[in-house]
Amino acid sequence: MKKVHYSWFILAITFFSIIVAGIVVSSSGVFIDSFEKELGWDRSTISLAFGVCLLFYGVSGPFMAALIDVIGLKKMMMMSMVILLTGTVLTFFMTHSWQLLIIWGFIFGLGSSLLLTVISPYVANTWFEKRRGLAVGILTASMATGQLVLLPILASLIEKYSWKWAMGLISTLSFIMLLVIILFMKNKPKDVGLLPYGLQEEKPESSEVNKENPISTAFNGLLQAVKVKEFWLLAGSFFICGLSTNGLIGTHFVSYCIGFGIPLVTAASYLSFMGIFNLAGTTLSGWLSDRFDSRWLLFWYYSLRGASLVLLPYALMQGSIPLLLIFTVFYGLDWAATVPPTINISRQIFGVKKSAIIYGWVFASHQAGAAVAAFGGGLVYQYFNTYTWSFMMAGVFCLLASLFVVIIKKDKTTAVTPEVMNA
Repeated sequence: MKKVHYSWFILAITFFSIIVAGIVVSSSGVFIDSFEKELGWDRSTISLAFGVCLLFYGVSGPFMAALIDVIGLKKMMMMSMVILLTGTVLTFFMTHSWQLLIIWGFIFGLGSSLLLTVISPYVANTWFEKRRGLAVGILTASMATGQLVLLPILASLIEKYSWKWAMGLISTLSFIMLLVIILFMKNKPKDVGLLPYGLQEEKPESSEVNKENPISTAFNGLLQAVKVKEFWLLAGSFFICGLSTNGLIGTHFVSYCIGFGIPLVTAASYLSFMGIFNLAGTTLSGWLSDRFDSRWLLFWYYSLRGASLVLLPYALMQGSIPLLLIFTVFYGLDWAATVPPTINISRQIFGVKKSAIIYGWVFASHQAGAAVAAFGGGLVYQYFNTYTWSFMMAGVFCLLASLFVVIIKKDKTTAVTPEVMNA
């Protein structure tokens, strides 16, 4: 019987770690009504805290990528899980809205930053020589898996008992994953006497150790990237990606549904149902990005997402279950499908060595868009008592993103010269 390469075990540990970090962020929508009613906080204030989390974990990404080379993957994952666990415990003692801002905004933002930004390309680049696109697709889909399994459970706990029961479940999962990371996680294939999956002989550069200051490394990566037009196109499209996914749908979809008389658990189940198709769509996208032009994959992903977001308000206003299910399927397939081809383009343009850090900056743009939508959606609701305009505008912006990606030059492998790459 052929022995399973340890890279797949690392993939599994990372997969479940991302689930835990992801559910902290993606569950924000099911907590809004509880915080509003039980703690007396207005929706724009709650949305601000969620928006700060989305922005902070995105901006932290490039620095996390640089720190991995200094501290090591295992210790970084342990630190992230400890921070998340600490934040979940502190939520039980919240009494003022500024505490929500600190806990959910900054503590959760910092704790989730490694696991939800650069760990996917880092693990794929470090542990895999072949099947990198598939590995990224699987890891990207992990957030959808957590959403699929856990959101209805969290919503049911909130409805039957209290939001504290739901947070208690997240705390327990964080503690379990911390133990798994301590016991089984490894930094590099060398730690278990192996080469990356699919590599037959060691490459000379694989033994290099990065001793640069991680802050300098992160900013140097940004300085190199901003000189390249393709970076701005990727960052612009990913800003819209964040605006139209976890910033808007992840934060406000459940509340939008509740506004049309759909119960909390049912609305969370729709979001969970998206997770089924998100899991399939993102994994398939990873497979496709190994085989087809990533630019055209992104073009179709953004176009279909834009069309589905325009459909959603119409489906809710008409009270049409079939249309709502159509939205759920198409949007779910598309939710995180943009990530593997975006990482693939980053790797092609900036090379394997720099791609994790530069993708971190691209993802920071994603989270800036998510923060705008999370806070902006709350403001729109506060003034107009509806989310409709937010969803319609997000759909229009997605069509704009589809134009950004098709003008990226194919095979732009000389965008950053070797001299710049080694600077």
